[in-house]
Amino acid sequence: MAARNKPPYRADHVGSLLRPDALLISRNKYHDGEIGLDLLREHEDACIREAVKMQEDVGLTAVTDGEFRRASFHVDFIQKVVNIDAPWDFERAVSVSDENKEHEAKNEAKATPFVPRVVGRMALPEGGIEVENYKFTSSLTDHPVKVTLPSPTMTHFRGGRDAIDKDAYPDLDGFFADLAKLYREELALLAEAGCRYVQFDDTNLAYLCDEKMRQGAIDRGEDPDELPATYAALINESIRGRHPDMAVCVHLCRGNAKSQWFASGGYEPVAEKMFNLTDVDGFFLEYDDERSGGFEPLRFVPEGKQVVLGLVTTKRSELESKDELKARIEEASEYVDADQLCLSPQCGFSSNAIGNLVTVNDEIAKFRLIIETAEEVWG
Repeated sequence: MAARNKPPYRADHVGSLLRPDALLISRNKYHDGEIGLDLLREHEDACIREAVKMQEDVGLTAVTDGEFRRASFHVDFIQKVVNIDAPWDFERAVSVSDENKEHEAKNEAKATPFVPRVVGRMALPEGGIEVENYKFTSSLTDHPVKVTLPSPTMTHFRGGRDAIDKDAYPDLDGFFADLAKLYREELALLAEAGCRYVQFDDTNLAYLCDEKMRQGAIDRGEDPDELPATYAALINESIRGRHPDMAVCVHLCRGNAKSQWFASGGYEPVAEKMFNLTDVDGFFLEYDDERSGGFEPLRFVPEGKQVVLGLVTTKRSELESKDELKARIEEASEYVDADQLCLSPQCGFSSNAIGNLVTVNDEIAKFRLIIETAEEVWG
């Protein structure tokens, strides 16, 4: 086995990084009208420069902008799609109080979920959504820059048919067609700018492993057994015709904001259809605790697709041991060829701007652990 020279990489990461408190304060000031967009962008640019340097220094192959221009991994993108009404509690997302972090992580009462509502025919805004952000980040580094986008499924699952205007889309075929089209256009613009690595962040496929979430889908009139195939087709249409050198991966997540989680259950209910019907290059899978089940569902992974094992948690500061990680990689290789495996954190460090209950030093230590372990396992 050897190191990989294309995405996903043996030692990879999901994307979001802990935001500096000073940056969150600037975002609050912009939101409150105390500073203009130009000043906020200057501060974001400076913080992204530091984040890219940290990723280079620690030894990661691919780098991201840490999602430093976003309040949430998915909301900011979806809000920019033409004719999506997506209100969200900004203040809740960008609070910088340590006391509030602890309170939010321990609070059993969950926030009202973000439900995008489609109010007309959807379209990509002129120039795309993440294209300029990619251009800036790629100007800072010779490393591959990964762009993280919310999976197209994120515009459908939580609201279902009731959240989609029936005049604009009397049937869902038109909705899925327009959704896939705008993603194809975004990927084409990213490719034109030089991007060759994109990741779709998808909570919905993982939520379909949870019995309560599956029942919620049934209550919304969906069939949870059919949704993995429906979503595979949507993702395939969204990436159809992409640049031949562009790798696209899907990251599955059961909830991560502020070190919390929202769903549990192994991958068995979705594995066979998801792995075999979704034409992506790899899957980032959460495997940092028992909520994700065992490795048995990996038996469905076909040749030619990578699985990035998210064995290192971003929710807690405790550092896993190399021996533990190697043992789990060996266990996973009983079900899928070890050459198809890679290693990463289970999620980003800051799915929402407030971030998980870890420090930047924890973040760096976990990256180093992943890189050193990957080098010892794969070379």
